[in-house]
Amino acid sequence: MMMPSDIPADLSHWRDQIDALDDQLLLLLQQRAKCALEVGEIKKRSGLPFHDPAREKLIYAKLRQKQADLGGILPPEAITAIYREIISACRAAEHPAKVAFLGPAGTNTQEAAAQFFGNAVEFLPCATPDEACHEVASNNADYAVIAIENSIHGLVVANLDILAHTNLTICAEIELNIHHCLLSNCELGRIGAVYSHEQGLAQCRGWLQNHLPNAARIPVTSTARGAEMAAQEDGTAAISSALAANIYGVQIAARNIEDLSGNKTRFFVVGANDKAPAPSGRDKTSLTFLTPHKPGALVDVLGVFSRHGVNISMIQSRPSRQQAWEYRFFADISGHRGDEKLQLALEELSGHTVSYKIIGSYPEA
Repeated sequence: MMMPSDIPADLSHWRDQIDALDDQLLLLLQQRAKCALEVGEIKKRSGLPFHDPAREKLIYAKLRQKQADLGGILPPEAITAIYREIISACRAAEHPAKVAFLGPAGTNTQEAAAQFFGNAVEFLPCATPDEACHEVASNNADYAVIAIENSIHGLVVANLDILAHTNLTICAEIELNIHHCLLSNCELGRIGAVYSHEQGLAQCRGWLQNHLPNAARIPVTSTARGAEMAAQEDGTAAISSALAANIYGVQIAARNIEDLSGNKTRFFVVGANDKAPAPSGRDKTSLTFLTPHKPGALVDVLGVFSRHGVNISMIQSRPSRQQAWEYRFFADISGHRGDEKLQLALEELSGHTVSYKIIGSYPEA
């Protein structure tokens, strides 16, 4: 063990410098938190939402640019990560937030929530995305985070249905890079079953066929639930995240076992209507609509957006659940519902649909 007298003088000098800078940083953080409290009071008096994702995106972009201009040592993603936690802590000083997500702890949904909100929030694990949204509708949570689309397997249509039938609004979207790990506390040769969410199993099908061809593949409600089960059952494994491995005490037997690189999942942050964000200048609007049961009805709707120069980035049909063979459409379009161009398009849209509903306008991820 190194004694204090053995520490080189130059090392002591730089450690003293770091300690002094940490003291200054702590004072500045206290001042920033006090400013955040004042902002919180103004928002409360004005009835504004406490969380402003567009403002936070601008802060991250500005700080990354300043770092680059200074020739900084830290990479841009480190600046974002550091300030995400600073902003999260200051936001918690304004208004402690509770965020519902598909549990148990350690799911990709929780990882997405932490990527967006930081870790200075209260995470509320729920059994289903429907339950997570219900917690918000019942005022037991401020926000819910739900998966909406995977870059390989497409839309999570059941979650679209939830949004169509709840009085909640989309406040933001999150894109999360998905990397799967094989978690197990036994050797590969002893693994007889692999637990994961059905999408996790599907996204690692090739790896499983090559390395565990005889193991049963058992779908469960979430990747984290799989990790929890693998921690409790000998001779089993799970496809889950490194976060879940740490939470449940399971060894990482293999990393990045997904068959295709570039696997991403898109999540929505949903909240009550009073939490709808202001325009950011680069927004999306999600809506759902029913068309009359007649030839060309959908073409008429698409023509409305085309005439007004509004781009449709996604469209999906689902059974309306109201009448046999009647279909509800979901669409993501460019722009904010407050934009004049989009308002004109929506006014015309009402004449070509049985009904339509805006699910939210929010900053692009």
